[in-house]
Amino acid sequence: MTCDECKSRKATVHMTKIIQGKKEEIHLCEECAKTMETLNLENSFSIHNFLAGLLDMNQDPQLKHHYKEILQCNQCGTSYEGFRQMGRLSCDQCYKNFKEKLKPLIRKVHGNLHHTGKVPKRRGGIIRLKREVNQLKLQLKDAIEEQAFERAANLRDQIKDLQDKIEEM
Repeated sequence: MTCDECKSRKATVHMTKIIQGKKEEIHLCEECAKTMETLNLENSFSIHNFLAGLLDMNQDPQLKHHYKEILQCNQCGTSYEGFRQMGRLSCDQCYKNFKEKLKPLIRKVHGNLHHTGKVPKRRGGIIRLKREVNQLKLQLKDAIEEQAFERAANLRDQIKDLQDKIEEM
């Protein structure tokens, strides 16, 4: 496929615009794509802007000004607004200072607040048992809320057995 602009070079940039239900395809070579102002391929995607956009979602507009002025790391002095602009934290204390604001972002990006992927083979047994204990604790909480006390007692016993195994390891 040749470039729609210069009609001589091979098209390597393919863009589809859908405006008011009308689909328009544009096929350009790299040189023509760089000169087109509407494409603005240079710096068109920034992970920092993406993360900042996630941070802005569901944010109370009244609190926005408050966080810009007050929320700041007590170790390095990085402000929450500075983190939003840079897209990265400056020190380990930033994670603690911005914890409540970071939780929704981490959950959106990683799908969970805790690592749930592969575990090392040597220490995997303990980690798997701890995960199982956590799952059983959630089930225990549900059983108590449902007033299923017999099931809750069984779950409590299973949790105790697993915790004993963990201590023995």
